[in-house]
Amino acid sequence: MLNICIVAGARPNFIKVAPIVRAIGKAHDEGKDINYELVYAGREDDITLESSLFEDLQIDRPSVFLGVSCTNLNELTGQVMSAFEQYLQTRKTDVVIVVDDLASTMAAAIVAKKQGLLLAHLVAGTRSFDINMPKEINRLVIDGLSDLLFTAGMSSNSTATREGAGQEKIFMVGNILMDTLRYNYARLQRPAIMDEYGLEDKGYIVFTLNRKMLIADRENLKKMLVSMIGHAGRTPIVAPLRTLAADAVKDVLGSQMGSLVLVSPLSYLEFGYLTAHAKGIVTDSGNVAEEATFNSVPCITLNSYTEHIETVKVGSNVLVGENAELLGEEIDRMVRGEWKESALPDRWDGRTSERIVQILLEKSRAMRS
Repeated sequence: MLNICIVAGARPNFIKVAPIVRAIGKAHDEGKDINYELVYAGREDDITLESSLFEDLQIDRPSVFLGVSCTNLNELTGQVMSAFEQYLQTRKTDVVIVVDDLASTMAAAIVAKKQGLLLAHLVAGTRSFDINMPKEINRLVIDGLSDLLFTAGMSSNSTATREGAGQEKIFMVGNILMDTLRYNYARLQRPAIMDEYGLEDKGYIVFTLNRKMLIADRENLKKMLVSMIGHAGRTPIVAPLRTLAADAVKDVLGSQMGSLVLVSPLSYLEFGYLTAHAKGIVTDSGNVAEEATFNSVPCITLNSYTEHIETVKVGSNVLVGENAELLGEEIDRMVRGEWKESALPDRWDGRTSERIVQILLEKSRAMRS
């Protein structure tokens, strides 16, 4: 039996691991000797893990919660390492799959390698090339330790190769988010706020905000918001923001909200509908930008880089950094409908999880022979 431990460190990770969970379950039902356990680094009462998330993704909640909850990244890393080591001492584990680039992801990767386990990194080879970013250090460490690098595209393959990874480690499996999108597309739910605020399909812009550095710079945040609202004109901007971001927006704009409408965070299926039917999206989230490319929806990313450059090269995404003037120019183009043509990048076909499970089974057979 191939025993796989899948480690999730934050809410967005579950959207990426859900297809793998389903693919492992399918392989097991077909008689393959494979099983998994889903582990969450955080607490069981984490408010970001609403029950609807797992219902929407059609997977079970994690069977194990490491219970770590703190804001200091070094402290968090140490606590996750300690808790995960204890977990591995009580579970038969052959492979550990870690996701993305969080401090908890790096912590689990270090422990897995110290235990001599096969380590697989999902969404490997992504880089900002800014070593001052904590996540960039996490990426370098995780990729350096991993035995299997599951990449989303050729640019990530090239990065891994330049950094010395052997070809036998690198597998371009495609974008795992597309598996989730394709699986759930027919299940997307029109949110009630669309009727409440009179939002028509292709008649509004979606705005999301999560980056702490962007939120913290109140002066520039105000410039960007004013530019976005001013250039959007009469086009409504709907913003399903969590408390930290919503409070920042209210702080800098006060009563000058214009066409910007703040709403509570939506469920996965509701948010998916909202973004899929938008006129355009303004976001600082790489995941949202990738979903926009899948849906051929114009997208402006409030960052100077993206981990998935294919969303810019062939997709619907453009980068404006934190430049209010550039943001305004792109909003103008978005509202006028003068956006670039968008296509789907290679291997965004919804079969990434199948490839991953097949590779793991082949590796397992090779290790036993």
